Amino acid sequence: MRESKFKGQVVWITGASSGIGEALAKHFATLGSRLVLSSRRDDELKRVAGLCKGASAVSILPLDLSKPESMADAVRWVLGRESAVDVMVHNAAVGQRAFASNAGFEIDDLIMRTNYLGPVALTKALLPAMQVRQKGHFIVISSVLGKFGFPGRSGYSASKHALHGFFDTLRAEVREDNIEVILL
Repeated sequence: MRESKFKGQVVWITGASSGIGEALAKHFATLGSRLVLSSRRDDELKRVAGLCKGASAVSILPLDLSKPESMADAVRWVLGRESAVDVMVHNAAVGQRAFASNAGFEIDDLIMRTNYLGPVALTKALLPAMQVRQKGHFIVISSVLGKFGFPGRSGYSASKHALHGFFDTLRAEVREDNIEVILL
């Protein structure tokens, strides 16, 4: 069997405490990656870390993406433990299930801070280290609602539209730096 290209690579996953993030953590572990797992729920991160058999190493960093001002500190913490981040998986998000007329502005603010501003702040804090190395990947978990609006999902849809705009543009800007940007 061919050795995985992710063996020993540092993969940082936000929203790693459940769902897609948990599944990605377990998958990258089977490839021998060094994992950094983040979410708001420390107890769930510990549970997921225990399931990551085969990982070269697993670190947990509780992180609340609704506080974009804390992303630079998070990047410093990770780069202090690991020499680099090879793959940044932006997976964390909060949803919405209410018509715009029934959802207060505070809901839209939380959604945009968590789903858009947090990942953008994290990317901007991490990007210079990737540019120096001329190497890295940003994987952004999005939604079909990033392309089409749907009743009852206005704030969520807007946050995913914003991710598409930012990361599609970033892809063009960092192509020459050998940094890949993938929207899923």
